Order: sequence, then structure tokens, then C-alpha cells
Amino acid sequence: MLFDQQKKDCLNRIDKSIKKSIDKEIKSLVNLLNSLKDYYTTSSCSGRILLINKKTDKKQDIKFVFVEHKKTNFKDIKKSLQDTKNNIWLRQESIILHVCCRNIEAAKKLLKIARDSGIKRAGIININKRIIIEIIGTESMETIITKNSKIVVDDTYLRILIGEANKKLEKNRKKINKLYKVISSSV
Repeated sequence: MLFDQQKKDCLNRIDKSIKKSIDKEIKSLVNLLNSLKDYYTTSSCSGRILLINKKTDKKQDIKFVFVEHKKTNFKDIKKSLQDTKNNIWLRQESIILHVCCRNIEAAKKLLKIARDSGIKRAGIININKRIIIEIIGTESMETIITKNSKIVVDDTYLRILIGEANKKLEKNRKKINKLYKVISSSV
């Protein structure tokens, strides 16, 4: 069948992500989905905290200054801000999964599971050659912390921002674990 060949091809290709590996925090969930006959993942991220240097809002003008897929601390963030130019944004991103589904019924089933697990942002993003659903958590934040190469937040507020980003990342981890448990018991 076409789906089975696409799954085999996808799972056997080289990881093209910047990191070149699946995030440890989401690996069990990805492996579970990939073990099921009706699903395979095409991309995933467990969530992360990062500093990005934005010259403009164009993707090619954005540079990662700091990236961490687990909780971080003030010292590491502050160190990453040394010698930075332009506008630096502190961003905390949530889980994102792209899952190819054998058919529309399998897609509907996984979407229901995601929503029952507390992940409300999930939907079908492609129905052409493959049926792909996207599952995105809502635990995220983004704020500017340097403007024109000048830090615009004081250390107290930066510590607060980092604390909030860490809390959101922890909520995200709990949703990943819940999604894993619900899939394990439902499929």
C-alpha cells in the first residue's frame, strides 16, 4: 500500500532538523506513534526556550542565539545576551507534532485523543497526497528583551520571564506525558 511505503521511506530517512535528533522529552511519544499501523510522525518538537536575533520578521533574517529543550536559568540566558546585536526576543515554544495518518478516520481518532488530552490546537493541515495532522500546545510566550542592541528589561523582570517560560515548559511536558498515556490506552 502507498501509506505503508511512505511510512517506511519517511522513518528511514536522515533527520534533517538542526538538532539532528528527536527531543528526549518527546521521543517516547514519537516512537509510540510510529509503532502504530495507522500513523507516523513527519516532524516533532517537545517545546523549547530560545533567544532569537531578529534583524527583520523574515525567516532568513532570524538567528538563534540560545536554544534549550529543557528548563533554563538566568545565568545561561544572561551569558547568551553578551555581544548581541539588533533585537533579541525571548521565546518559549510549545509541543508541535506533525503526524501522517492512513486515512481520515485515523486522523479524526488522533485529533479526538489530542483534544481529550488537553491539547486544543490540533487539526488537519493536508489532505492531498497524504493526510497530515498538526498538534500544537498552547503553552508559549514571546517578548522582546533587547532593542537596537540595548537590553530593555532589568534583571528582576528577566528572571520573572525565565521563570514563567520554565513553568510553561513544565506544563507542556505534562501534556506530552498525558497524550502518551491516552494514546497508549486508546489505540
